[in-house]
Amino acid sequence: MNIIEQTNRTILFDEINPEKLDLLTLVGDVKGLESLDDDKIKEINENLLIGSFDEFLDKFEPKIYSFFNAANQKVVYTQKKPSAIPEDCIQEIPLDGNNDFIKMLLTMIQTKRSQGIENVDFKFESILSMISPKKVMDDIRAARKEIHYLYGKYEQCDDSDPLRLDYGDKLNIKFEEASRNYNNIMAMLPLAIDDSKQRLLAGNGGESGGGEKFVAGQLTMGEDGEIKIIERPRSDSTELMITEENTNNALMEAFREDYENVNETPSDYVGDLVVRTYCPLPVTNSIELDIHKEVEKYNSYLKFYSETKSDFIKVAKPIIEKILGAFIFFDQYKSKNKGMVPTMLVCNDTLEMLVKSSNLPRLQVFLNTVNNKNDFRNTIWFGIVSDIEFNKETNVKLSRERFQGNKKVVKSGINAMESLTSLLYGIVDYKIQTFFSFETCDETSFAKVATNGVEDFMDRAQILTRKEYSEYAVPCLPNMSVVPKNKSGVTIDSLMEATEEGAKISQEKKDLLKIWIEGVYISAGYVAAGLMAACQCPEFLSSRFRNVTKEYPGVRFDIESSNYALKAPTTLAKEISGYTNNIKDSINNRNFGFIFSSDNNQADGKEIRQITVYKARSMQLVENGFENVYKTIVSTYIERMMRAQTNDYKYDNVMFFFSANPDSQCSQWTNRQNYVNSIILPGDNISYFIEPETNLCRINLDFNGDTKNLEIVLNRTSAAV
Repeated sequence: MNIIEQTNRTILFDEINPEKLDLLTLVGDVKGLESLDDDKIKEINENLLIGSFDEFLDKFEPKIYSFFNAANQKVVYTQKKPSAIPEDCIQEIPLDGNNDFIKMLLTMIQTKRSQGIENVDFKFESILSMISPKKVMDDIRAARKEIHYLYGKYEQCDDSDPLRLDYGDKLNIKFEEASRNYNNIMAMLPLAIDDSKQRLLAGNGGESGGGEKFVAGQLTMGEDGEIKIIERPRSDSTELMITEENTNNALMEAFREDYENVNETPSDYVGDLVVRTYCPLPVTNSIELDIHKEVEKYNSYLKFYSETKSDFIKVAKPIIEKILGAFIFFDQYKSKNKGMVPTMLVCNDTLEMLVKSSNLPRLQVFLNTVNNKNDFRNTIWFGIVSDIEFNKETNVKLSRERFQGNKKVVKSGINAMESLTSLLYGIVDYKIQTFFSFETCDETSFAKVATNGVEDFMDRAQILTRKEYSEYAVPCLPNMSVVPKNKSGVTIDSLMEATEEGAKISQEKKDLLKIWIEGVYISAGYVAAGLMAACQCPEFLSSRFRNVTKEYPGVRFDIESSNYALKAPTTLAKEISGYTNNIKDSINNRNFGFIFSSDNNQADGKEIRQITVYKARSMQLVENGFENVYKTIVSTYIERMMRAQTNDYKYDNVMFFFSANPDSQCSQWTNRQNYVNSIILPGDNISYFIEPETNLCRINLDFNGDTKNLEIVLNRTSAAV
């Protein structure tokens, strides 16, 4: 690994944030250029190269935009920043770890992993409820508790105490996090909903009460010793009464001042709402609630929240699935000792834009720079393309719709198969194994593969066979379900109704507000590329296998061999009980695709509760099906090692490369065969033949009986053959 330091850099052919710089823009005009200079590659890496999920969020800041339409009283969400809307009318909604929807999905992935149970038994609703107003408030209460604790410590310290400054730094961060939502009415809506509910149900002792009117009282003992609860005297002061008066009053003023300073057009109601949220106020008798009006306001808040949350999810979900893909790519690299950490270069261009005739040369010049030099630090080995169209049209044409059925929705961001073929054809010379997957939906999930098999996937990918680029096209299936479509209902809350005694939560089924996410999935291409990138690292393999050498990358690691797939599973939890024997026989007979399995398995006496790899094949047709992915990686690795060690395939150097000299590279590989990641394993062989007339070197890579051929044109500098 002294010559080729990494074999796992991956390029993502997709757009994350159109407002950020992209590869085509950074490369610029390439007319007359063969390659880019080092400064340009450094600039591209600074803007587009990431080494972790956190860096992905920091560099690309994925977001969606919203604005309000006063004509129809709607909140409009868009993936791209609208140009026809005034700047001050547009709100940016960051899609990061603080977003409640993303937070819920990441929690879902981690909880499923910890439980290791199948989708049919997993309680999705308990995690999905995290995006309801009630659960959002739970997070705010936790933040509020921490703020009060920190502020109390801050006040206890002397002004000159360094510890006070430390607490001040922490408080600044907490206030900054809180202030991000001051101008976001949608983020404040759960606060308004909870605030209204708490005041309406103040006398119930909980949400299950009967809705009796509440009057604040105090316990007293009369002159004759009788116990009475009398009405608490009304306060003549207009100031709000709060507990822990000294601390809370100061904290209340701090929040009010912060809100007014941050917001250019502060609202008294929203300001009071912020204060009441972070400095809870008891219900007093100074204000008589109009129950009917308050109930009407609460119900309007809840309906508005439910409707707009549903609209937000529909627009944000395609981007969020890409974010989850990036998360799961890096999540595959679970290793205590960090070695060859996977990196990803994000084009930040759509696939359609990349393959345009005017743009493809820019991509090719960039790849020519990083992949066709003997400096392998920036070499790209793998690629990811997601959401290739997978339309299964029914032949039945309805004369009319008798019952309510699924509405056909055109999903945004779907890539045409023609775009994929154009990309593969355009970059074949750069030997990038591209892991592609079909559009994320119920039709491409584990459940469908388990019932329908892989024939539909084979039919869609058939066009990629018998092409020059076939061995670099890797179809990945099925897509992983974070939230299956049939289990994606989210209960928001129930409406409230006014009674003669006060207010109560409606028990009517029609008043229960619920939205449907329609499923959230992760493209299998991210998982496959992430796992293959992780397996290139010797430290990663060492954590799973005993006989690993740190001298070689994992290019020869065959995940289909022995029980390797069970010892190097994905980090995603099982989804189904497995495939039937007929389905597995069909997959084995065809040997097609990079296919994941959710079967019950054991390794070293331990139950495997994660999704594992069942097949790892490209679209290259061979005698018994399709080519193993690792054979292409080994072939590319050997070719690049030869180019580096022979000074661009000089004849004499090539002869020494294959010679029996103990110092030759071929001899070193042959003498170190007993490792999981040996370049040449027992049963493998490398042979070569040089055609003097054409200077063509034909290399035969024999993988335990299966031969792969490699042809290299030599640079003839010596007189003798």
